[in-house]
Amino acid sequence: MGYKTKIQQINREKSRQYYVNLPSAIVQAMDFKKGACFEWSVKDKDTLTLKRYMGE
Repeated sequence: MGYKTKIQQINREKSRQYYVNLPSAIVQAMDFKKGACFEWSVKDKDTLTLKRYMGE
């Protein structure tokens, strides 16, 4: 099952930042923990992959 979310943009004086919020159902299903490390990969213009890795 898919979950829809929106990209949030924060405009700062010298930069822009973007945020993606994960629905709690996804967080629970994936057993995410605070401070966990992930890597984003762009597959194509319509597909973004989030992969867990062991952080430093």
